[in-house]
Amino acid sequence: MSIILKAENISKQYRLGLVGTGTISHDLNRWWAGIRGKQDPYLKVGSVNDRSTKADSHYVWALRDINFEVQKGEVLGIIGKNGAGKSTLLKILSRVTIPTTGEIKTKGRIASLLEVGTGFHPELTGRENIYLNGAILGMTKSEIKSKEDEIIDFSGCARYVDTPVKRYSSGMRVRLAFAVAAFLEPDILVIDEVLAVGDAEFQKKAVGKMQDISKGDGRTVLFVSHNMAVVKSLCTRAVVLEHGKTVFEGGTNDAVHFYLNHTKNRSLSYISKKKELANNFVKSVKIITSHKGFQEFNGKLNVEITIYCFEKVQSPAVSYQILNSDNIPIIHELVLNAEQSFGQERGSYKLISSISKLKLYEGEYTLNVYFADNFSKTTFDKLFEVCHFEVVNSNKRPYYWQTGSAIYKENDTQWVIKKINEDTIT
Repeated sequence: MSIILKAENISKQYRLGLVGTGTISHDLNRWWAGIRGKQDPYLKVGSVNDRSTKADSHYVWALRDINFEVQKGEVLGIIGKNGAGKSTLLKILSRVTIPTTGEIKTKGRIASLLEVGTGFHPELTGRENIYLNGAILGMTKSEIKSKEDEIIDFSGCARYVDTPVKRYSSGMRVRLAFAVAAFLEPDILVIDEVLAVGDAEFQKKAVGKMQDISKGDGRTVLFVSHNMAVVKSLCTRAVVLEHGKTVFEGGTNDAVHFYLNHTKNRSLSYISKKKELANNFVKSVKIITSHKGFQEFNGKLNVEITIYCFEKVQSPAVSYQILNSDNIPIIHELVLNAEQSFGQERGSYKLISSISKLKLYEGEYTLNVYFADNFSKTTFDKLFEVCHFEVVNSNKRPYYWQTGSAIYKENDTQWVIKKINEDTIT
């Protein structure tokens, strides 16, 4: 296959706190360095793009030294945490912004869907925007007209196609924008997370269309998503970004595995960092596995959840989900006050859930934990992807329990609740 897109040493630097890229003095310094044949002096400074830490420089590198190649007909996934630089990279690839350093080489037309309604004029109708976007892609009026009916039918917006786009919902805009981008036959289709705005039916249609584009038509797709199941089903290869840098590039399954396990809390326990006792919340979560450091197939698993009640809760409910490596919940356990009394007075309570024989496929798992009032439907606290643990099958019997997401769990979970006579965090 031939290379259709190549990124060479792509970096993007932004100045924090200002609308512009700098000041007059900075622009003069850059100009003077250029006159003397010197490097831009501000490329030597700048902090790593870590949104969780305080900036130590006025400049930040949104991307730093990104290199990759994409073959014709390939579907490349780009994954990473929020703020990792995924959208910035797609904007550079789509020519929305230019890189600070580096170069993008492409062959053919690029169609991009980066944000809801990108490229649509709100005062124009849906039909007029179809022709506008086609013209931007370099297509003739007759070429666009030949695809018009397919675009409208796929989008499901036939009733509103002659209505100004400003009156569309965000889902309708995404439907029409994706249909335009997909059916006007670009050589490279760039899709950001916007498909998450659409409903389940449209997401399924969109993924199917992207598969047709790559496999049937031999066109290239660059796809950004936080839905790892879709990434694994659609993409042939993936790149993992972290703090603006490439930390992994390879097969999709390996990339997803690296991303999920590289970013998860590897501890078997969670302790809240809250210092005040003015609300109801989850103080701690702890997993006690059948063996130290790992959970054996068919072994006993204990989940200990400590909650703090600032005041009486009318109908307290505590639950947890066990998530597989694709972040899909496969077990949901729940205990209500109607079953065992707790939360009726201020203080701390330890809830212990015991599963005597946990039959999970081999793999890595985490917990989501919830504390709520079942009567008022108020959620006091919710924790996501805490307490990472691994399931192994040491004796390999029965042989069919291998890596995957299916589960068989005997219905014998028991809960034990204890009132803790203390009113402190620790």
